[in-house]
Formats: sequence, structure tokens, C-alpha cells
Amino acid sequence: MPYTNEEGGLLNNFAREPKVYQAEPPTEGQKRTYILVGIAGTALVGGLILVAFFVSQIS
Repeated sequence: MPYTNEEGGLLNNFAREPKVYQAEPPTEGQKRTYILVGIAGTALVGGLILVAFFVSQIS
């Protein structure tokens, strides 16, 4: 662990910094997967809202 000494004799412990790298753009397959997951998530939330609406209308 990297320690540093300050003026008053205090020790500071700093976390290790991760290596920095440049992200690569998503591939066509990843883009397609993101779109499908987005559509599935939207359908799930929409379906849950419809179920909640219809259940609240029953009583």
C-alpha cells in the first residue's frame, strides 16, 4: 500500500489506481443486444403497469 507522511507525522493510505484504457465502441451484435434488452424491459414495465391498472379496477 502506498503511504505518505504529512507534516505532523500522520500517515495517509491511498487506494491503488486502476490502469486507464480507452473504451472500444460496441459491435453490431452488442448494439442489437442492447436494443432487444431495451424492448424487453419496456414491454415488461408496460405489462406490469397494465396488470396493476386492471387489478385496481376489479374491486
